[in-house]
Amino acid sequence: MNTSSPLRKGTIYIISDGSGETASALTRAALIHYRDHDINIVRSKNVRTEDQFEALIDEVFEKRGLIVHTVASPQMRLKIKELAANKGVPCVDLLGPILNEMDSYFGTEDEDHKAGLLRQVDDKYFKRIEAIEYTVKHDDGKTLADLESADIILVGISRTSKTPLSIFLSHKGWKVANVPLVYNSPLPEELFKVDQRKIVGLIIDSDSLIRIRRKRLEKFGQDPGGEYASLGHIQKEIDYAMDLFKKNKRWPVFNVTDRALEETASEIIKIVATRMNLDFDALL
Repeated sequence: MNTSSPLRKGTIYIISDGSGETASALTRAALIHYRDHDINIVRSKNVRTEDQFEALIDEVFEKRGLIVHTVASPQMRLKIKELAANKGVPCVDLLGPILNEMDSYFGTEDEDHKAGLLRQVDDKYFKRIEAIEYTVKHDDGKTLADLESADIILVGISRTSKTPLSIFLSHKGWKVANVPLVYNSPLPEELFKVDQRKIVGLIIDSDSLIRIRRKRLEKFGQDPGGEYASLGHIQKEIDYAMDLFKKNKRWPVFNVTDRALEETASEIIKIVATRMNLDFDALL
């Protein structure tokens, strides 16, 4: 005789005044314990008015479902609780209890929390993670695929702070690709197929570059007296870079000599934002 429990079917409505990502993640985590059941998940996001809540709860009642919600407004949470109770609809408030405790702890019981604020934070976080991943993938010309998706493209000879600047900018949410200039080698064709307003040239004076390259060679136990760190070769590289920049007058050029990374990054953001008609203050 089969004594196992019959398969239970159900519908869970995830309701949020934002994207519903948090409620969805927590619900799915809980459902791991009910993997033998046939569960349908319906996600309703940006729900912020009483009419929207009433219509949804009527639908949940008809489907004999369960509500899981993350709604910031105390008034709307109370309304959901009342509407669900009147219909006999089971309802789980994921956000309310912790907000109530924190309001009490911080002495802000009368504060009305903004709808969708969690979504804004999440969107900014995921945008930054996406930018960092893109930037790492496109460091030092590793790949020129998807170059058009970059927000900023840095171009310069070796040791002109391309990578540190790229990483710094990516942590601010900018997708950055950097392309090395190699002496007597043509620029990659892909560079001219993207929006030229995104491209920024980097330059440095010869004395500083000699010091930087020699220190790097010594760090890795290599001969600091080779061509890579020689004045003659470095000057040729700088002249080559400057000649390329003159031929591509649409690219602004920044001299990174003895400049703080943050200062250069801020100026790059400002000029690219201006050229692309973006809100500079919102991007800092």
